[in-house]
Amino acid sequence: MLTVLPIRYVTDVDASRRFYAGLGLAFRPELSVDVWAQLSADAGALGIHDAAVSKGRPPGTVELGFATDERLEDVAMRLADAGQEFELVDEDFGRSIRVVDPDGVTIQIQEIDPDTVRRSAAALKKERD
Repeated sequence: MLTVLPIRYVTDVDASRRFYAGLGLAFRPELSVDVWAQLSADAGALGIHDAAVSKGRPPGTVELGFATDERLEDVAMRLADAGQEFELVDEDFGRSIRVVDPDGVTIQIQEIDPDTVRRSAAALKKERD
């Protein structure tokens, strides 16, 4: 199943997390690290990403993404069957599929691996210290 997961790139993850939690979204500490906070709602989720470590996305950018509990290979097979071109990418959080919609916007379908997230966050923290 896909969960809608827009990603909001921000300058202050904690301040944004508190703001969106104040709107009623539920903070998910088990899916969050210093540079990423995930909040859930009844109809989807929101990712808050530190723009400083986002590989070029400026604060204020919003990216349409989806989190999946399916194997990415199954998603890739569906895309291939539909004639869609895509790219399977190893990420700091696990893996993702990048596919371009009809208007040329790249959509990300994420397979988030909590262990990979924590290792990447620890490495980033070590670099900053």
